[in-house]
Amino acid sequence: MNKSSKPLGFYILILISVILLILLLMGQTYALINYERAVDLGLQESAEEVGLLGIAWARAFALGDTLVYIPMLFIGLIGILKKTFWGYMFMLCSLAISAYWPVVNLSAIYFARDEIQLMEDKYLSYSILLPLISLYGVWGIWYLLKERKFFGL
Repeated sequence: MNKSSKPLGFYILILISVILLILLLMGQTYALINYERAVDLGLQESAEEVGLLGIAWARAFALGDTLVYIPMLFIGLIGILKKTFWGYMFMLCSLAISAYWPVVNLSAIYFARDEIQLMEDKYLSYSILLPLISLYGVWGIWYLLKERKFFGL
């Protein structure tokens, strides 16, 4: 590989990160603006599914994601595209969040399985999607550490 070419993993990381960023903006940030509409779009759970405490949990995650996770992911994307140290660090941080939060949410669904009544398709989609997001986070951390010389580190 010559110095100007980028490894395939770089493009994979960028692609998945951009898709995740769009989904986070749609599902999390939009939920802060209009939670009921986010429910109508299937991006959040209704009070009938998760109760009022579940709504509070979802809104708290939406706020945290909007104030911390989304900006870190966005800054990380810009920074690794420019191959900067700060971009590398922001991307590592956002990948750590990506590895962690799906485990928390999937665990909450499991531990509260008798208390919540999600639509049947959500149990299946969350059981597939959330572990894949965690896998992206762990893989992304491994990839950035493995390719740190590409980023000048």
